[in-house]
Amino acid sequence: MKTYTTIKTLVFSAIVAMTFNSCVKDDDWNTPEILCNNRFDAPTIKMADFVALAPPAPNSTTYNGSSTYKVPVDGAPVIFDAYVVSSDENGNFYKTISFQDSPSNPTVGMSMEVDKSSNYADFPVGAHIRIKANGLVLGLDRGTIKIGSIDPTYAIGRIPSVLLPRYLAGVCNGENGLDVATLVPTVLGSIDEAKATKYINTLVKVQNVQFDDAEVLPTPKTFISYIANTGQDTDRTIIDITGASSVIRNSGYATFGAETLPTKSGDLTFVVSKYNANWQMLIRGLNDIDFQKDRINFIINEGFTNFTANDWTAYSVAGSQVWSIATFGNPAPSALMNGYGGVNEDWLISKSIPLTGFTNAILSFQTDGRFQGNPLEVYITTDTYTGGNPNNLNWVKLSAKLDTDLNAFAGFVSSGGISLSDYLNKNVRIALKYTNASTTSATSWEVDNFRIGVIK
Repeated sequence: MKTYTTIKTLVFSAIVAMTFNSCVKDDDWNTPEILCNNRFDAPTIKMADFVALAPPAPNSTTYNGSSTYKVPVDGAPVIFDAYVVSSDENGNFYKTISFQDSPSNPTVGMSMEVDKSSNYADFPVGAHIRIKANGLVLGLDRGTIKIGSIDPTYAIGRIPSVLLPRYLAGVCNGENGLDVATLVPTVLGSIDEAKATKYINTLVKVQNVQFDDAEVLPTPKTFISYIANTGQDTDRTIIDITGASSVIRNSGYATFGAETLPTKSGDLTFVVSKYNANWQMLIRGLNDIDFQKDRINFIINEGFTNFTANDWTAYSVAGSQVWSIATFGNPAPSALMNGYGGVNEDWLISKSIPLTGFTNAILSFQTDGRFQGNPLEVYITTDTYTGGNPNNLNWVKLSAKLDTDLNAFAGFVSSGGISLSDYLNKNVRIALKYTNASTTSATSWEVDNFRIGVIK
């Protein structure tokens, strides 16, 4: 019996040795190669061209079932590539995958609802994915372009988890695994600029952003609210240095929900989203918030209720019409100038504004124009002004975005952030200059929400 046991032990040891030597030779301890095979064939259409197949919306917010594009099941393959921008790792994207058509400078974004969680494990941020759309439907759902399954209740349904591999797969990086790109957020000048259809479901970054005073002062709130220890979907207002604002929409399942909101300002990266007419921005996690600077303050926040009380000077060089206060605005009132009927040159000049002690200063305002005529001009000077004709001063023209839809008063347009960094530690005055040389036409300009935001 003892001899038999010894022989059996020797045989087992030999087998183990042979197995070990067959797997690792010459001290090669590298991980075995992981093969990757693309499930779908090469793309047959660009993502932007596919999105263009969506039918016109029957109204401004929602597609109904008859207004979606159904991709034929048995037709020619409809395949396109995209890159994942969302992540449900931190609970802020619920059973949704958002993606754009390029890792940088995307032209279009979309989303897909799937009946599956922890999608980040298979499709992390930057994952190069390929979608075969045959059998799915495409359309606008509550303000955002989506692709999904045919559903008897919803215009665009959630794709069942067991069917997801039929429509969605990763793209291989050679034969070594999933291709994951480094995403480059589109840098925008203001939150208002992000509120554009072309940015929905894409990754953007806005600099000089903070949570609104009401969210963090005197005591910071948490990212989400709780009722009976249960997290609730919560909106938190953000504001940038131009005064533009929106909300960060946080899921009640966000793992960071109990964290307090940061009180400083800085760069905010987010996925642009919309629900009906309401813009709501989505962060993937706390790493999307880089707030290291002091809070933004508005040393000028002018709603144009009274020129004299707020030290504005309205000076008419030519023409009988002058700057006035309108009974409408964003909100009312606003500054108004209309020089119809002849030659006009009219200035609206701010008080002296000290820019001492700041590391950054940004000017912004909003305009709404109607009727064809000369554009409004914006100037800055460091000269001392004591009254009289402002043409006697040295002015530098500033570049600003103005309302371009002059067919009607269709809504106020932001100037964007105008840097005043060249004028830090100086006293400045800023002027709006209106001109008209025609007797038959002239633009009527409304100006509102004139602000200078600063950071120490």
